[in-house]
Amino acid sequence: QVQLVESGGGLVQPGGSLRLSCAASERIRSINAMAWYRQAPGKQRELVAEITRDGSTNYVDSVKGRFTISRDNVKNTVYLQMNSLKPEDTAVYYCNAHITTIWFQANDYWGQGTQVTVSS
Repeated sequence: QVQLVESGGGLVQPGGSLRLSCAASERIRSINAMAWYRQAPGKQRELVAEITRDGSTNYVDSVKGRFTISRDNVKNTVYLQMNSLKPEDTAVYYCNAHITTIWFQANDYWGQGTQVTVSS
């Protein structure tokens, strides 16, 4: 079964940086779009950044110039470099990927979520 395993969350002071990683497990034929979402308490889940297989990216306005999404297609991994973090970036961050398995089944998969807390 395909799994997305996230790492890299934690507590950081305002202005600090964190790097999130999300690695897809085995039995994968191909991965198309990959993305990071976040959900703050009492709010809906929102798209933070997305990246196509060929590297085209898109960001929500609130993180433009501060966050960078990237991917390693050999390692089946997506990253989110977060700089100049603000308290309003506090949320659970989820990775998402559209994956085709070795059995030619295509679905969207989600990571388990990783907490990012920005506080002094």
